[in-house]
Amino acid sequence: MSGLAASLDAWLQGVGGRLRQLDLTPQPQELGRVLSLADGVALVSGLPSVRLNELLLFEAGAVGLAVQLDRDQVGCVLLGPQQGVRSGSRLRGTQTVVEVPVGEALLGRTVDPLGQPLDQRGPIDTPHRARIERPAPSLVDREPVTQPLLTGLTAIDAMLPLGRGQRELIIGDHYTGKSAIAIDTIINQRHSDVICIYAAIGQKSSSVAAALRAIFAHGPKERCIAVVAPADAAAGLQWVAPYAACAMAEYFMERGRHVLLVLDDLTKHALVHRQISLLLRQPPGREAYPGDIFYLHSRLLERAAKLNSACGGGSLTVLPIAETQAGNLAAYIPTNLISITDGQIVLEPRLFNEQVKPAIDLSKSVSRIGGKTQLPAMRAASERLRLDYAQFLELEVFTRFGGGVDQRSQQAIVRGRRVRAALVQPQLQPLLAAEQVALLLALAEGLLDAIPESQVAAFRDRLRQLLPAHCPEIMAHIAAGAALTEDERATLLQLAWGPHAGA
Repeated sequence: MSGLAASLDAWLQGVGGRLRQLDLTPQPQELGRVLSLADGVALVSGLPSVRLNELLLFEAGAVGLAVQLDRDQVGCVLLGPQQGVRSGSRLRGTQTVVEVPVGEALLGRTVDPLGQPLDQRGPIDTPHRARIERPAPSLVDREPVTQPLLTGLTAIDAMLPLGRGQRELIIGDHYTGKSAIAIDTIINQRHSDVICIYAAIGQKSSSVAAALRAIFAHGPKERCIAVVAPADAAAGLQWVAPYAACAMAEYFMERGRHVLLVLDDLTKHALVHRQISLLLRQPPGREAYPGDIFYLHSRLLERAAKLNSACGGGSLTVLPIAETQAGNLAAYIPTNLISITDGQIVLEPRLFNEQVKPAIDLSKSVSRIGGKTQLPAMRAASERLRLDYAQFLELEVFTRFGGGVDQRSQQAIVRGRRVRAALVQPQLQPLLAAEQVALLLALAEGLLDAIPESQVAAFRDRLRQLLPAHCPEIMAHIAAGAALTEDERATLLQLAWGPHAGA
């Protein structure tokens, strides 16, 4: 018994020592109270020290985000269901802002905007976390955009080329193929080292599921991250989604990697912001949007950059998607996004209905940076393509009114129709750079003028099958960024014109 007593005495002394080391002085804690709650947006009082974008914890376990600070009250948006939260509920500040998990563990996963897994594959084990709101890289940390980002779509790579670190807006009416262009671009990165992040904001669950099936089935699934905030998610989660996805992308960019971020779409993000702002009784402006709507997206898209070698040399390319109503590019959100980005790809409903896909309106589309990043072989093959195609479109409109044309104009119309047929691509079938170059050379030399327009797609498919077997070295040279020699050009033309290509 003496030994047991001695052990008990020693244990009590140890407990007493630890108790004496505890800080038992009173710690003040601010407790707030919910004044009103509507559609996931709450007005609370009693938190004079809360900071902007601070996380708030409700007594029912719900989490909110402080988005508006007034003298006597705080406006917050819930980041989840509002069950258990009602007028009079208590809450407290957490002294922390919204952070999301980042790192290699997210690759191949589908998560919500807070980084919680949605793919039933267990928790995400990563020690790294990052704030969703961060300053954009400074000017001295950036360098010019010089590396190409190939989409696999001939109409874009040849006439609207993109570069790593660029912000290119994809805009058009409902159901014109905006998401299809972004998904094909992600799928085409299976031939590159680019990490792809797809952020679905306010989309129907069925549309999101279809997009994710295509990305993970055909794209580089081991280098893809999906951030999903569907239309039935809380407004706060939809608001946070693009910033969370950008934070995940920046982790890789800052470590010298190249990242592609698709934001699908920012029109719905703006609608969520308007909803939250009106519920918080902020003064409405044009189209009932609050005055900070431009800053909402500019501070997000400015985070796209090509970093210099001192900062790792990584890049973040952003493809935001926006929806128009009846092709109205002069609406508030489209004009804001066009002024922020480095160019836009405008989709035309009429072309889409005529099965010209991707339905790009070249008269309104532009890439303000990508021309400097275009592969030399692609630039040489497509030098006059856009101008000739634009002239063809004008001639075609003229002939619809019954106007007579001379032989030269008739030849331009014949070739223009072949060009349009060659630019039509089925979804989920992006082309390699060499395949595009060979096709463009055949168009430029008039090799397709002699075949029916309906056979252009078959010609392209046969050419794709022949290139890897007959010209693997040329394909590697083009992909490496080398210019075509005269011999290589002649070899590609001979392959295109040969009997095996169906000439």
